[in-house]
Amino acid sequence: MEPARRIRELPDELVSQIAAGEVVERPASVVRELLDNALDAGATSVVLRLASGGVRLISVEDDGDGIPQDQIALALKRHATSKIASLTDLESVGTMGFRGEALAAINSVAEVSVLTRAADAATGFLLDGRSGELRPAARARGTTVEVKELFFATPARRKFLKSDQTELAHCLDAVRRHALARPEVAFAIWHEGKLVEQWRACAGEDAHDKRIADVLGDDWLAQSVKVETPPGGVVSVRGRAGIPDAARSRADQQFAWVNGRFVRDKVLSHAARSAFDDVLHGQRQPVFALHVSVDPTRVDVNVHPTKIEVRFRDSREVHQAVRRALEAALAAPRAGTAAVVPLGVAQPGGVPQAETGSEGAFFEQNRPQVSADWRQSALYLIAERPGTTAGAAAPWAVAQAPEAATVAERPAVWAPFAERPAAAAASSPAMPPAEEDEFPLGRALAQLQGIYVLAENRHGLVIVDMHAAHERIVYERLKAQLDATGDGGALASQPLLIPATFAATPQEVATAEAAQATLATLGLDVAPFSARTLAVRAVPTSLAHGDAVELARSVLAELAQHDASTVVERARNELLGTMACHGAVRANRKLTLEEMNALLRDMERTERSDQCNHGRPTWRQLSIRELDALFLRGR
Repeated sequence: MEPARRIRELPDELVSQIAAGEVVERPASVVRELLDNALDAGATSVVLRLASGGVRLISVEDDGDGIPQDQIALALKRHATSKIASLTDLESVGTMGFRGEALAAINSVAEVSVLTRAADAATGFLLDGRSGELRPAARARGTTVEVKELFFATPARRKFLKSDQTELAHCLDAVRRHALARPEVAFAIWHEGKLVEQWRACAGEDAHDKRIADVLGDDWLAQSVKVETPPGGVVSVRGRAGIPDAARSRADQQFAWVNGRFVRDKVLSHAARSAFDDVLHGQRQPVFALHVSVDPTRVDVNVHPTKIEVRFRDSREVHQAVRRALEAALAAPRAGTAAVVPLGVAQPGGVPQAETGSEGAFFEQNRPQVSADWRQSALYLIAERPGTTAGAAAPWAVAQAPEAATVAERPAVWAPFAERPAAAAASSPAMPPAEEDEFPLGRALAQLQGIYVLAENRHGLVIVDMHAAHERIVYERLKAQLDATGDGGALASQPLLIPATFAATPQEVATAEAAQATLATLGLDVAPFSARTLAVRAVPTSLAHGDAVELARSVLAELAQHDASTVVERARNELLGTMACHGAVRANRKLTLEEMNALLRDMERTERSDQCNHGRPTWRQLSIRELDALFLRGR
């Protein structure tokens, strides 16, 4: 039998090396910590020098306030900091650093020296981290921290590092994140004596945009829209969000800062992804650079030693603020302008006022109506949808209703385009001449293969996918009309003849009991059958033939992580999207010029009309220069 192990106090050096394992993962971790200190010191210019990807040398020079002589020796001690002094300070941290662990942790696994001069000091001083020797040295105001031979004291850790180029790339990423957050600060990065990156200080109202163009590129800035919340809110959001066309297969272009601190937070990432829900195709990842400002007392930054994670006091308000800011920025169609007349909104029990003009009137006559019992309408639409061809009336076309009939008495389905006699279509008047900049999507020229609408604007040729474009128009109008009816949006429910039971985790049981009202809104009846079993007694009618257990598990998992209102809205929008897809004009449907122009005008005034609700693009522009290149003109 082995003797019992004795409890002993660890030596300070070992304690520091253990702490270094949490704070210092690679050279980029050191760069991040040193940049935090430089920015907290009020630096306006930071120079980073690296050797061997940061393994041999990391040097950060700044022109900040410097460290007074009597405090230099404390800089490398554990839990010594100038950022906080009490628990009250910790609960409202406004600086980048505050834990007082970084320099001590770095000093325990590398050779560290600090050269600093305070603003009112006659000379600078150099502190040797190994010996603790402090001696006078020449330097202008500011601080230089040199870190040599990283992990020399822990060789096993050094073996886990990657190649010099890989470590250099991580260091560059760390600087980019700081540079994007602080455009007023100049940054320069040198590697092996060569200048790798340099970003000059930016000033003015568009400083952040200038820095984004410098760091991420002009194309990134050109393919993004401005995000900004109205002033006075509890949570302020500003920055840029990439248009859906700029989405990527990886989430490597997603930047989020909370009070100037770069963070990776599930609340922020989910809020951003949900704002892009019906404008992204497949599993594409959105692109954004968002700065979130919130009262420091409402966010806890003391969550992880690396300070890259935060915890919000009210995550729901932050989630909603970010999501609404992004949705508002993405709503304006790139094909239109703010001056275009907005969508008509249906009043409860009535039809929106028709717009004047032949083009607008055509679509108003074919506006999809949402009756009081829109759930049955959805089921009708999801049922059978045989294809239609030119000259054949759609089987679900609305019959001519008597003048006295009300909206509630009419069927809640529609014919996207009323059939017209061939003679009437041939003699349909073309759109009158317009000013050069009057219509962003231009004037319709023809229809190609019954699928695409070709139009001409001042830039060149516009190609429109008529089904995708009309699908978005119908989808947005359905949402607006449903909101205007005051309907709670509850989905129709189909009871199961035999309840489906499944073994549930304690969290699933607790979620099912706490979210009964939300589940009922989604058309689900999930209740405890025993202490560890849940029973699904009803599912949404439109999903009656699906896997009830898998559906219940996925909904419960999402309800456990995210706001219930978000789950309900997404489910409602998925159903409306199905309705819009089946109700939109189909391929091979011949349109007149008047109908094509009506489609273009509605696209210009409809929110998010650049993508259908499945994320596919609705139109593309071919410029005159691109057309000339195709035919080698001017060569």
